Amino acid sequence: MKALHVITGLGVGGAEQQLRLLLRHLPADCEVVTLTEPGPVADGLVADGVRVHHLGMAGNRDLAALPRLARLVRAGGYDLVHTHLYRACVYGRLAARMAGVRAIVATEHSLGASQMEGRRLTRGVRALYLGTERLGRSTVAVSATVAERLRRWGVPAPRIEVVPNGIDLDRFRFDPLSRHRTRRRLGLPDDAYVIGGVGRLAAGKRFDVLIRALALLPADHWLLLVGGGPEESVLRRTAHEAGVADRVLFTGERPYVPDGSPGPDLPGLTAAMDLLASPSPEEAFGLAVVEALAAGLPVLYASCPAVEDLPPHSAGAARRLTGGAEQYARAAAGIRAAGPRPRTAPDAARRYGIDRTAARLMDVYAAATADPPGRSPSPSPSPSPSPQGARSS
Repeated sequence: MKALHVITGLGVGGAEQQLRLLLRHLPADCEVVTLTEPGPVADGLVADGVRVHHLGMAGNRDLAALPRLARLVRAGGYDLVHTHLYRACVYGRLAARMAGVRAIVATEHSLGASQMEGRRLTRGVRALYLGTERLGRSTVAVSATVAERLRRWGVPAPRIEVVPNGIDLDRFRFDPLSRHRTRRRLGLPDDAYVIGGVGRLAAGKRFDVLIRALALLPADHWLLLVGGGPEESVLRRTAHEAGVADRVLFTGERPYVPDGSPGPDLPGLTAAMDLLASPSPEEAFGLAVVEALAAGLPVLYASCPAVEDLPPHSAGAARRLTGGAEQYARAAAGIRAAGPRPRTAPDAARRYGIDRTAARLMDVYAAATADPPGRSPSPSPSPSPSPQGARSS
């Protein structure tokens, strides 16, 4: 099977890095087209041997990108088009149908209760999403929670498939040597108790809660924030105002899969932590929480469908926590006072192994490419010149 993955951008983000990890495990011939921003994940895909096309889209309303994308799809002779993230889902579904490809799958990575990828869920956003959703065969939800949100939006239940995000369990398995090396590289004291936060530094993640919680904890507590984003300067100022700037470390963006960039990778940074805290109140899956569980960390979280959708007690040391800085400080102090736990992955983490995710997605692909009863197979699209403005990396 030959598949084209269409994604809005390939900067360091959860959906982007999930795509790279997935392509390492999918038994299909896959290529990727990014509408904008090739970024470091594009470099990683190329290093993995994946062909990456850059469409060079100028903005959300760059309608000239649509025929370019349709020509790229037609020229590639793809059996299936798989779209990721809002803009790519809208343009990708349209382009695939224009190119004669009817086997179209979309993954909904980021549908929250009130926003999608940082945009408010207005009537216009919903109408455009639902209008183009009907052009595909199925929409993949990364959690049962997202599937229910799609149903409430108006996506017919038979068109929704739940395929959760996957993680590389071996990569996140706790390694004491990696912990020692990473903590030493970061300049952490030997007795430091490290609270971690992983994700985009955006207002919705509420990492400011963790900074204010740190100010309520003893001086041997540190905060390690892994990620980049528009709120970094605000968070740094918050740390200065709270008097804890010397105990808050910002690592910047860290690749999920090592790509040769300097500095420790995400599994190494997770190993260096003693606790992961995720105060974001609105998540579609909760990948950082699952990765932390795979590393054997205790976790405090405000929202994590990946855990909430599972049977009770399957997530080990994961605890749902609402509230602000005082609640997080009190909970962190209680976890530390209880003493260290074995750094082993609970059942919840093992349920999300990437091989299982890839196998489930291949089942979705098989259903999407099967011809519906009573319909003759569509003719293969004829080749056409490569689209102007697209290039391979």
